[in-house]
Amino acid sequence: MEPLNRPAVIVADMLVDFVTGALANPPSHECIEPIARLLTAARERGWPVCYANDAHLPGDMEEALWGPHALAGTPGAQVIPELAPQQGDFQFPKRWYSGFHETGLEMYLKQCGIKTVILTGQHAHICVQHTAGDAFIGGFRVVLADDGISAFTPEDKAAGMAYMQTMYGAVVGTVDEILAAPLATAA
Repeated sequence: MEPLNRPAVIVADMLVDFVTGALANPPSHECIEPIARLLTAARERGWPVCYANDAHLPGDMEEALWGPHALAGTPGAQVIPELAPQQGDFQFPKRWYSGFHETGLEMYLKQCGIKTVILTGQHAHICVQHTAGDAFIGGFRVVLADDGISAFTPEDKAAGMAYMQTMYGAVVGTVDEILAAPLATAA
């Protein structure tokens, strides 16, 4: 893997409603441990850890497609305990698929001088894909933590990952490969 240039980790929608609740996704259980390892290492290395989580209001557009889920302030909109935000992490509530749309995430990353975003979470073909697209448009290099990304089916994941690689030049690696990558020495 190429050197990482000023990385930050983004965790998308590892919420109670997406793991065990209203829109439970059993395959997401497999990415909990790799994400936890990545978050521990990121915090130790001083990389920003950002959570981009659904926090819907009643009547949001997504309700028409998915039904009520991850309503702001409810238990279903909380990050699962295994990946709970720690002091120093940042949460960016979202009402749309992308972690960047009207959340302040892009401004925060740019003020921190971040050049690379490492994406994890759910779903490869929905929220992760839209977040990757907006990261690309915002000028960030996109790295996908393959074992830290889930989808409803293997086909959904493969389609989302392939799309992000083709359309956004996303680099794919396991959490171990990402953590072993050198850091860039120049901006």
